[in-house]
Order: sequence, then structure tokens, then C-alpha cells
Amino acid sequence: MGNIPVHTLNDGTKLPVLGLGTWPMDDAQAEEAVAAAIRQGYRLIDTAVNYRNETGVGRGIARAGVPREEIVVTTKLPGRHHGYEETLASFEESRRRLGVDHVDLYLIHWPLPRQGRYVDSWRAMIKLREEGLVRSIGVSNFTAAHIERLEKETGVLPSVNQIELHPLLPQDELRAVHEAKGIVTESWSPLGRGSDLLADPAVAAVAEAHGVTPAQALLRWHVQLGAVPIPKSSDPGRQGANLDVFGFELDAAQTAALTDRAHRRLGGDPETHEEF
Repeated sequence: MGNIPVHTLNDGTKLPVLGLGTWPMDDAQAEEAVAAAIRQGYRLIDTAVNYRNETGVGRGIARAGVPREEIVVTTKLPGRHHGYEETLASFEESRRRLGVDHVDLYLIHWPLPRQGRYVDSWRAMIKLREEGLVRSIGVSNFTAAHIERLEKETGVLPSVNQIELHPLLPQDELRAVHEAKGIVTESWSPLGRGSDLLADPAVAAVAEAHGVTPAQALLRWHVQLGAVPIPKSSDPGRQGANLDVFGFELDAAQTAALTDRAHRRLGGDPETHEEF
């Protein structure tokens, strides 16, 4: 997978330690951004049905000129398609839009616990993996209790849980659960979208100490946690900079300086957020 280090997931597949997010790009933007990112060395691309850009992502992958087997394509099941048969049908639509014969990582986008159908969807995803249509299955925005229910009712743990994670929300307890169960943590909004994190003096000080940008300092923080950040960028220069975080290391004091602050969510609460 190019020069990017990888994690080995609990199902034996490989996941690059940093990827490209594509929300909120439209199809045209996603096609350009994904093609450019893959040419720069990205091998993990993240989309979702609800991003409405799977078609563009698929075109970008096809245009990039890199063998398909080198690229980890992630998409996500929307809330309106929870349920066993609904999940199988939704997956086929995603596969068609992406123009791929298999999806590398398929996630339940939100648990929607009040709907109570995520276990049915999980059973369908297990079937898709058994059939070879999906390489790895995982979840997004699941709590420890949601994951335990999947394990209890199906015996199958997710390979990945993609959660809101940044120094304003370091998610120590949930990451500890993931580590104990062999689940890799993926970070959405790794740079704290919608906050002033990139302009924070503590972040600036760490960045300056290493001669890197604030974004690079934050992405390095994720990598050292063992999390997989997926920063969104359509700018080739910024894409390249975001990928260039393997030549320096934060020390313990710098890591602490980034998280030593009041913690808060910037996005939805998985217990109550409903996104269909």
C-alpha cells in the first residue's frame, strides 16, 4: 500500500494508518480529489451513501491509474436502509455506484438505537463478508454498549469503529474498549471541523517545535494514538502535507499539551443522533 504504514485488522486484512475523507464533496469534486490523492500515495478512501458522492469516488479511483487491489474503499450504510434485506439491497446500490466488484470496508454509519435494527444489518454484513463481496465489516459512531450487543448476538466483532475523535474529544474510554477487543479506531473530523482547534496556541506551539503545520501536528497525534485519521481535502498541496506525518514524533509532553483542554463533541451523540 505504497509508503504508508498499515494496521492489520482482526480479520487479517490491512488498513492504511491514514486515509482521505470525502464529505461534503459532490461527485465532480470527489472524482478530482480522489484521483489526485491516490496519485500522491493515499490508499484508503472513505465515502458513504449519505455523502452522495460514491459515483464520483468510484470514477476517481478508476482514473487514478493504481491497481484496484492496492486501494481500500470504504462506504457506509445509511439509517434508512437498516434491516437485513435492506442492507443487502443498499450494498448492491453502493457497489454499482462505486463501479467496483467488492468493497474493502463496509460500515454501519450510525447505530440509530431507537430504531433497534442495527443487529439485523450486521447479520447482513456478515453474510456479505462470507460471500467475499466485502473484505472487512465495521461500524461508525457505535458506543461500547452497541458493540457489546453485536458481539453477544452474532459472535462477530467489528474490525473498525469510525468515531468522532480529535483533541477536543479524545475518547479515552471507548478507545480502551476497542483496544481490548482488537478493533481499530478510525477518526472522523480529525482536525476538529467547526472548532478553532487549528488556530489553538498549544497546537501551534507543537507544530512550530517540529517545523510542521498545525494540521500535521494533529494528524501525527492520531497516528501515535493508533487511530486512523481520514482528513478531507480536495487541495493537492494540502493532501500531500496531510500524508507527510511520518517523519517526526510527538513526545509525551506534546501529546498531553494537545489534549489538556475542556472536552466536547462537535458532532452528533450516537445515543440520540438519527440520520436516515
